[in-house]
Amino acid sequence: MMSPALSSARSSRLWVPPEEARHEATLMQWPSDRRVYRDRPFLEEVQQTIVHVANTIGDFEPVKLLADPDLHGALHRRLSGNVALWPIPTQDLWCRDSGPLIALNKAGKQVVSHIQFNGWGRKQRHAEDGKIAELVAERLGLPVVSSGLRGEAGGVEHDGHGLLMAHESSWVISNRNPGLDKTEIGDRLCKAYGADQIIWSKGLKGQDITDYHIDSLARFTGPRRALMNLPRKPDTRDPFHRAALNTHDALRGQGLDIEIIPDPQKPRVRAPEFVASYVNFYACNGAVIASQFGDKETDEIAKAALSRHYPGREIVMLNTDPLGWIGGGIHCATQQIPVVRP
Repeated sequence: MMSPALSSARSSRLWVPPEEARHEATLMQWPSDRRVYRDRPFLEEVQQTIVHVANTIGDFEPVKLLADPDLHGALHRRLSGNVALWPIPTQDLWCRDSGPLIALNKAGKQVVSHIQFNGWGRKQRHAEDGKIAELVAERLGLPVVSSGLRGEAGGVEHDGHGLLMAHESSWVISNRNPGLDKTEIGDRLCKAYGADQIIWSKGLKGQDITDYHIDSLARFTGPRRALMNLPRKPDTRDPFHRAALNTHDALRGQGLDIEIIPDPQKPRVRAPEFVASYVNFYACNGAVIASQFGDKETDEIAKAALSRHYPGREIVMLNTDPLGWIGGGIHCATQQIPVVRP
């Protein structure tokens, strides 16, 4: 009998390939809304980080940076030749959440498997960002298949081989999916990704804007194989530490092969609200783009772990501290377009 931690959806017509599969391109978004970023100097730091990430990924595969066309003139000069600007207005940079989830249908053709972004449960302005997925679909000439869900792709991890993992806190919550229970949401996520099962853990509601997205804590790196960030000495008084340990136990309980990367002990930024996630990386064609935080020991541990999990790929570690200050990382800022199957 299937464990109660799992939901099943067996005959999906869509399939989202694993992130490490071949990409046609990477999508990213330009942060520009001064009502979201009220501190202009900090906005400029965030923007420079997005330029750095986009140009780095552009060394390995094409990047499509979405931005209001009025901003393209100044942006062109900052981008490498493999980063193209698309005239799609954006407010914030979190393409994993508001960008399109692109799947392949039975014929191997691309479709947008649509999860409607609503500003993390109406916590942030999203008049433009809530339209991005459908505008990208229109530009690419792709059909849109609704999942019937509100939420964010950063709130669910997939291995591309039938398994998902997610925190209930990001999905089973009234500001995203009122009226749907965990089983219904799990089944719809499985259909959206072409998966068979989802492993749930509780997560943590109301402590950050995402209600604890799983992609800064645990990531699949292959079939039933994962990397996790965990503190070396968890503080049981810290709700995030308790929730992280709960997730670890839930994944171990389902037989996943998990390698732990310790949180940095001596990062450049030492603030409780700063997200220092090594697993918020992005696997692109021939490389893994990840963050380093200035702790020589744990930066090297993370790089070695990524090399083991992604043999043959170049591991590129970047300073992305401005993204950590606003609660995310490289994975949050990217979304892949998978290659069409022949």
